[in-house]
Amino acid sequence: MAFEIPKGKYSGAIKPVTVGASNALTLGGETAYPFYLFEGQMPNKPRIAMEVWDIDPAEEWPAPVLEPFKDVVKDPAAWAQKCVKEYGAEAICLILKSTDPNGDNAPADAAAATAKKVADAVDVPLIVYGTSAVDKDAEVLAAVAEACVGKKLVLGPVQDKNFKKIGAQALAYDHSVSANTPIDVNLAKQLNILLGNLGVPESKILIDPTTGGLGYGMEYCYSVMERIRMAALTQDDDKLMLPMINYVGQEVWKVKECRQTNDEAPELGDQAKRGIMMEAITAASLLVAGSDLLIMRHPESIKLAKSLIEELS
Repeated sequence: MAFEIPKGKYSGAIKPVTVGASNALTLGGETAYPFYLFEGQMPNKPRIAMEVWDIDPAEEWPAPVLEPFKDVVKDPAAWAQKCVKEYGAEAICLILKSTDPNGDNAPADAAAATAKKVADAVDVPLIVYGTSAVDKDAEVLAAVAEACVGKKLVLGPVQDKNFKKIGAQALAYDHSVSANTPIDVNLAKQLNILLGNLGVPESKILIDPTTGGLGYGMEYCYSVMERIRMAALTQDDDKLMLPMINYVGQEVWKVKECRQTNDEAPELGDQAKRGIMMEAITAASLLVAGSDLLIMRHPESIKLAKSLIEELS
């Protein structure tokens, strides 16, 4: 008698969300747990966006991850183009770091102009993130939404204290939103409900569960993402049947194991190699937890993550 692998049954499915105007990407659509192709369908494989800042990140990024972009970091449009043309970026995530109230505190109109310039420079979907400063993000992302009408951006992070203003602008100008909550299933569901009550359709919402880097909270992030997928696929929770997005690069490359140089920590091995591997392993973990869209930094980490996606798909 032939052995048959026991198969789980799923009553729910992840709803598809399409982002971008040119070379749009459709995320979600899964009818089983991540990469469980023997139990269900995964019609849209996970995608990777490359991170671009609107200011030179030399003071904050470790040398190994800055090196591939050192010739373009002063021009976000050129940086985005390099990501697409040389590294095959499937999407770009523009981080409006200049708007940080504790930093340069750049005005909303300047940030919106930069976002428009980047959106016009590339032909892949554009994600635009603020700095998680609730009030400033609301002002900045509202301006970005208006300036980039027709581009079908993803705006984030949208939080429970600013969802009304950003959500209304996204709705008015036909953009999607990245709904960010602090690693909690119930809070993620609640924010999706609030956005829905505002009128934002589920086809325009991505879940940003808050990402932890390897060894720095990733385990908790993983378990919450796992529970979100379980609730969506096996408990018919339609408010959680949405694709997930993870901001990987920021969380990985700020930790000491990536920042310490070879001279500072020779016992950790080569700085570039350890940073690349930490980002790739974090990405791999989040992929099997259910991520549909990863925001990453180093081209070599992205190559490793893409190869895993292809192998598992």
